[in-house]
Amino acid sequence: MKTFCMWVLPALAFCFVWSIGAEKSPKIERISGSAGDVLEDDPVGRLKVYIYELPSKYNKKLLQKDPRCLTHMFAAEIFMHRFLLSSPVRTLNPEEADWFYTPIYPTCDLTPTGLPLPFKSPRMMRSAIQLISSNWPYWNQTEGADHFFVVPHDFGACFHYQEEKAIERGILPLLQRATLVQTFGQRNHVCLNGGSITIPPYAPPQKMQAHQIHPDTPRSIFVYFRGLFYDVNNDPEGGYYARGARAAVWENFKNNPLFDISTDHPTTYYEDMQRAIFCLCPLGWAPWSPRLVEAVVFGCIPVIIADDIVLPFADAIPWEEIGVFVAEEDVPNLDTILTSIPTETILRKQRLLANPSMKRAMLFPQPAQSGDAFHQILNGLARKLPHAKNVYLKPGEKILNWTAGPVGDLKPW
Repeated sequence: MKTFCMWVLPALAFCFVWSIGAEKSPKIERISGSAGDVLEDDPVGRLKVYIYELPSKYNKKLLQKDPRCLTHMFAAEIFMHRFLLSSPVRTLNPEEADWFYTPIYPTCDLTPTGLPLPFKSPRMMRSAIQLISSNWPYWNQTEGADHFFVVPHDFGACFHYQEEKAIERGILPLLQRATLVQTFGQRNHVCLNGGSITIPPYAPPQKMQAHQIHPDTPRSIFVYFRGLFYDVNNDPEGGYYARGARAAVWENFKNNPLFDISTDHPTTYYEDMQRAIFCLCPLGWAPWSPRLVEAVVFGCIPVIIADDIVLPFADAIPWEEIGVFVAEEDVPNLDTILTSIPTETILRKQRLLANPSMKRAMLFPQPAQSGDAFHQILNGLARKLPHAKNVYLKPGEKILNWTAGPVGDLKPW
């Protein structure tokens, strides 16, 4: 095996990278103990889900109006609905249901450039809840405590893409008792309830599969990243966007040969990730992005730069063992941090990432596969059973305030 070197500082580190990159595809390693068992749990037989039948204006008509909703990173709300319709956990008898699901697509309202507008979502959600509470008795029995909603907006059910305004809004009052299935996850944040299930953003499985390269391809790139460093339209100085972390990556490492970073998004993007050892996964406006999914699927060790992030299925996926966490304030030391990681540690992370069960858990494939993200959501719901006795309200008891929230949210949808 040849080892190639670039004589840059730190020289030894870059020699080491090329040495690892020349290895044959890593052997597969399974997480031992409970974490590995949880990842491979089968939810069938452990819970039953009743799906409310809603008018198509809440879901199918939105998709017919704009098919782009099927391919953007918020599409989990659509595919979860499709999955549940034919899932063996579905029950047509609401009296035997453990959970109730309301199929609504709150992010399927896109700008011409494909960004979701969250401003109608609160009214849409209120309208759907008013409908199910008027036509079925089950919402009123718990005020939503045995209901779950998929809310993949940037800041979940706070329904705004700017953090300050999302915090000001808070979670929609009518969803305070429900279980929220959301991409947003950050500890001690008003937009994340304690009982929420954090999921990966949608990344197109077929598209990624089409770009798979031979597993023995050397990983000759040390650090890889493609994306924005500054949001010039909304934050030209770079201090607010990504809390300055992306700007710090660019300013410190734009000329460092260990770092292959750029705002360009080449057609070889997926192939390049499969040639890299580390893939940067910094926060943007929100702490999460599809890069995390792409890194895991392509076996590139995710370097997670997002303080207090709550990662997808954290009770099943051992993120500390497969990724590298770098505090936002430590970004200027990123080169030293990564080149100091022992070779055996890197190889073990690669072996764990090579496990197909790890990759499946991050994807929403069509058709569904055992252990995929759909099943991890169901596993998360099953682990919350049985419901506590205080979930069920006494006759006439009310907890939620139907008139709380911004005035605009109370207008009809």
